[in-house]
Amino acid sequence: MTDAENIENAEHAGNAADQSAVQEVPADFEPLTATYERLRHSTDADELSEFARRPLPDRAEQAAFSRATALLEAVAGNPHTPLEDRVFLAETMPFPNILVKLSTDGSVEVRKAVAGNTDDKNWLVGRLTKDESPEVRDIALRNKRTSWKMRLEGAQDPNMDTETLDFLGALGTEYEPKAPAVLASMVRRAVALNPNTSAAMLAKLAEDPSGEVVRAVRSRHE
Repeated sequence: MTDAENIENAEHAGNAADQSAVQEVPADFEPLTATYERLRHSTDADELSEFARRPLPDRAEQAAFSRATALLEAVAGNPHTPLEDRVFLAETMPFPNILVKLSTDGSVEVRKAVAGNTDDKNWLVGRLTKDESPEVRDIALRNKRTSWKMRLEGAQDPNMDTETLDFLGALGTEYEPKAPAVLASMVRRAVALNPNTSAAMLAKLAEDPSGEVVRAVRSRHE
C-alpha cells in the first residue's frame, strides 16, 4: 500500500471517529446558555427543586461540574424555586456565584442561611452585616468569616440590637478566646460605649481584662 493510500485510509478513520462522537451527543442535549435562561425564568417548582437537590458531578469531570454549578446559579436566583430549596442551597453551597444570588433573596430565611454559611467570602458576609433584618445582621456578625472591621462597625452601630451586642461584647473572652487580643478588645470597647448595650453586659465589661474596655464603661458614668 502506498503512502497516499495510507493517508487516505487514516483520514477516513478520523472522519468516522468524528461522526461517532457527534452521534454520542444526546438528541435532547441543550446548550448551557439555553438551559440557564430556561431555568432562570422557569415557573416549574418541581423542575427547579430537582435541579437544586441534584448531586453535583465529581470535580474531576470539569465540564459537567462547571455546567452544574452555573445552572444552580440560575436556580438560586429564581424566586419560583421553593423556599426550602433556596435555604438548602444557601446553607450548603460553597460557591460565591450562587451565594451572591441568594444574599439578595427576598426571604429573610434565605439570607439568614447565607449569613451563617462558613464558606462565605468575608466581603459577602460583611455585606450581610448591613442587612435590613436584625436577624441576618446578628448571624452574619457571629460568622467567623466576618472581618474584625465589620464586627467593630457593628459594635459601634447605635441601632444594633442588644442581643448582638451581648455577643460582640464577649468576643475574645467567652467567645473565640483565641481571637487577636487587640482587635477583640477594640470591639468590646465599642460595645461598652454603645447606647444599646444592656446593663448586664456593661457589668461584665466593667470587669474586663482590658483596661481600655473598663475605662470605656466608667466613662459612661462621668
